[in-house]
Amino acid sequence: MSAPEFDAVIHPPTRLQIMAVLTNVQEAEFATLRDLTKVSDSVLSKHLSALAEPGYVKLRKAAANGRQRTWASVTRAGRAAFEHHVAALQALAGLVPAEALSAPA
Repeated sequence: MSAPEFDAVIHPPTRLQIMAVLTNVQEAEFATLRDLTKVSDSVLSKHLSALAEPGYVKLRKAAANGRQRTWASVTRAGRAAFEHHVAALQALAGLVPAEALSAPA
């Protein structure tokens, strides 16, 4: 069995945050994701597009309160990719001896 590998699409911190949120909810509204990740609308839009392109995230647009809103949800493929990426991070973290983490810098 091979070691889990990082997913270059998910790896950037903002995308990792988005995927962590979306794997724990049915869907999230664009503004909620923007506020949680603390990025601008345009930056969030680019990250969501990057996640939607390989099919990790599904975007849904609909009118609400007279305005166009966007909701994002994780797909089955996205959930699997996120789980593999987290496993790779955990494997990497396991390579660091505990005493190295508590040693003064």
